[in-house]
Amino acid sequence: MSQISAKDVKDLRDTTGVGMMDCKKALEETGGDMQKAIEYLRKKGAALAAKRAEKDAREGMVAIKLTDDCKNGVILELNCETDFVARGEVFTGFANALASLALRNGASSPEELLALTPGDDFGGEKVDDAMKTMTGKLGEKLELKRLVLCQAPDGVIESYVHPGSQLGTLVQLVTDKPEEARELAKDLAMQVAAASPIVVDRSAVPADYIDKEMEIYRQQALGQGKPEQFVEKIVVGRLEKYYQEVVLTEQSFIKDSTVKVSDVLADFRKKHQATVEVKGFIRYQLGE
Repeated sequence: MSQISAKDVKDLRDTTGVGMMDCKKALEETGGDMQKAIEYLRKKGAALAAKRAEKDAREGMVAIKLTDDCKNGVILELNCETDFVARGEVFTGFANALASLALRNGASSPEELLALTPGDDFGGEKVDDAMKTMTGKLGEKLELKRLVLCQAPDGVIESYVHPGSQLGTLVQLVTDKPEEARELAKDLAMQVAAASPIVVDRSAVPADYIDKEMEIYRQQALGQGKPEQFVEKIVVGRLEKYYQEVVLTEQSFIKDSTVKVSDVLADFRKKHQATVEVKGFIRYQLGE
């Protein structure tokens, strides 16, 4: 067996990110051949990934990347098995690298990202294989749960990631003053994170949601002994409060509870002599 030097072990570790003892073993098993040792470690990662395929991956992080002009953005959720790994630099660095890669290549789904072969970014591996290699490094199952690409050629996109990276949001505005609207978009991204709306305006609330809420309010009113002739008015009043909870433009603004988000949008239009509308938003909370 050829002599394995400390420098060879260090070089392999620098190349693969795998622990020193695993690198030493890989070199011993492959007679000190660096390329064969790299392939050995990749196969070991793939084998570990297969072995842990049935494990639950419920921890992880939300990663977001935007282009410099805030016209394109990617948000993704990458999962692992434990919070300890999720908070580590290797995992968080990998998640952010995946988001950057998706943004550069316009990947709009997990399947599109996993199929990419990015070149040197991931040691020449396809992303799906790089996931397995990372499993070998971390010793845990990894899963790319979800990913969305957002594009705003006629406006601006801004984001918010809550400390801990378990909650992140993207907000897209349509506006003729995109530079001026960036601060507004950032505020609304924080609004979406804090207040958890489900739609931009009430016309988008699914009919089955409304029917379900109305039936709940009706049964509550009847259960409280309210006269039937007043029940419908009570239901309508409570439905209005429901809209104020789930509709972004009807929510109280997080920075000033005396005004609604719709008022903030109106103030921006007046101040900047601009058009602005919320085209959409995305809210990822870990595990949801």
